[in-house]
Amino acid sequence: MIEVLIVEDNQLYRRTLANLINNSANMICAHTFESAEEALKKIEKTDLAPEIVLMDIGLPGMNGVECIPPLRKLLPEAKIIMLTIHDDNDNIFKAICNGASGYLLKDSPSSKILESIHEVQEGGAPMNANIAQKIVQMFKQLTLPSGDYDLSAREKEILNLLVDGLSKKEIANDLFISYHTVDAHIRHIYEKLEVHTRSGAVAKALKEKLL
Repeated sequence: MIEVLIVEDNQLYRRTLANLINNSANMICAHTFESAEEALKKIEKTDLAPEIVLMDIGLPGMNGVECIPPLRKLLPEAKIIMLTIHDDNDNIFKAICNGASGYLLKDSPSSKILESIHEVQEGGAPMNANIAQKIVQMFKQLTLPSGDYDLSAREKEILNLLVDGLSKKEIANDLFISYHTVDAHIRHIYEKLEVHTRSGAVAKALKEKLL
């Protein structure tokens, strides 16, 4: 079961989203919050450990983008998907740079929402081409020296495919290796690069020109 946590101030949408997830065969949403402050306080005081967090960008008080850094400290393994009413490119861009794994439009069909949760869980990063291009251009402009992370040839190959946006299953098919082998390589890549998410690995690869 994929455990999902929702942070969304619109009560009707929050309930609709939770019901959609709970009616899915392999997902569960046991906790929802209407504000970033409420979510952070509860997570800090309990043992909540969701695999996926659906986070509204336009929250009152602390907004979704501002919530990402403290949330990542509390839940370093969780993958964050931003929820937005429209393609707010600047805020989505900031969220991805802060460590979000992707984003979803709130008016997306139910099938797309569930598909995106699975995609992120498998190492994907749902985002539009415009956001991806902005991220690539930003890191191309940086001139930080490349670090020596002792990546093997296979790990570099897989990292390159992660940068290209392939999911774990697609990488396995492309390289004719098993899904579990890909998963193991990606865990080793994260350890060597000292990151916890796909977006963090991609950002570091582009910023430090590892490929």
